[in-house]
Amino acid sequence: MKKSLAVITVITIIITLFLSGCGYEYVELNLEGTYHKNLAGTDLYVYNWGEYISDGADESIDVNKEFEKLTGIKVHYSNFESNETMYSQIKSGGVSYDIIIPSDYMIQRLIKEDMLKKIDTSSLVNYHYIADEYKGLYFDEKDEYSVPYNVGMVGIIYNPTLTGDDIDHSWNVLWDKQYKDMVLNFNNPRDAFMTAQMKLGLDLNSEKKSDWDKAAKLLIEGKKNLQSYVMDEVYGKMETGEAAISPYYAGDYLTMVENNPDLEFFYPEEGTNIFVDSICIPSSAQNYEAALMYIDFLLEPQIACANAEYIGYASPHTDVINNEEYYYYQNEILYPDEKDIPKVQYYHNIKDEIRSYYETLWIDIKLF
Repeated sequence: MKKSLAVITVITIIITLFLSGCGYEYVELNLEGTYHKNLAGTDLYVYNWGEYISDGADESIDVNKEFEKLTGIKVHYSNFESNETMYSQIKSGGVSYDIIIPSDYMIQRLIKEDMLKKIDTSSLVNYHYIADEYKGLYFDEKDEYSVPYNVGMVGIIYNPTLTGDDIDHSWNVLWDKQYKDMVLNFNNPRDAFMTAQMKLGLDLNSEKKSDWDKAAKLLIEGKKNLQSYVMDEVYGKMETGEAAISPYYAGDYLTMVENNPDLEFFYPEEGTNIFVDSICIPSSAQNYEAALMYIDFLLEPQIACANAEYIGYASPHTDVINNEEYYYYQNEILYPDEKDIPKVQYYHNIKDEIRSYYETLWIDIKLF
């Protein structure tokens, strides 16, 4: 009987450790905001990009677990692969989220369609850490609906052991026949079209259907070179050498190069897309007060630094940017010198007619 009880006890401990995050050890936090347990037992639904929050791996801070411990609020966390996927999920109303982290142009669209709640930034103790250059941006000029989370630019990742060192620092490489079946491209319309628009010298926010036709024609031509369209699959393909060239976000390159030191990166000479991903509260949110606490928690210097180091994107948080102990402090890819900053364009929310037009073109490109 004692032996059976001992076995049951061991099994129980193992299960408990598994369910509690495989023995994650909580850290001592130096907090500036005010957090309470008045909402303990309630639920907070967070919808974010994949690999976009410090989760306790490699001795990092598990942000969601720390927030749960601090407030007693249960965080339900799920991921999306593209702004368009996120939009469809929010629009359908199938699940009510309290926190989402879309990109600039999608925030502009969500505001236009009355799909976001205003954020009371005056209640956020840590809001002053957001750098002035990331306030008053085109998609939320009065800073009413969004709080900047991460900043990035798109570049090209390549493996010189497969391509050679003399690769052209241009979008042309995606169409270069010498790299046939070695090239990847984005599996979402806005980013994929951007690669062709930049090569052609077009406005990323053009409202001329003929411009989108030109880009679509070029993307169809590029399929002859293409191994596949990817989003998160890019990690496996580039890290293992299955593919040799891929456009992707600069921060993700820094994650990949840790697993494959052969990888290199450049910003194409023609220019590229710059983006700001920001924290928002959907209009359908059920736990607004918990969402505000969560946003303030993400802005805590210690948490913001943990996220910036884990994700590898540039931070809009002044305490992170100026922290000499920050892993990516003055990193030349994330924070290039003024002379090295590429020509950039933001995506804007464009009128419905043009968006529907390029989305239809994208379907045709994928089927071609």
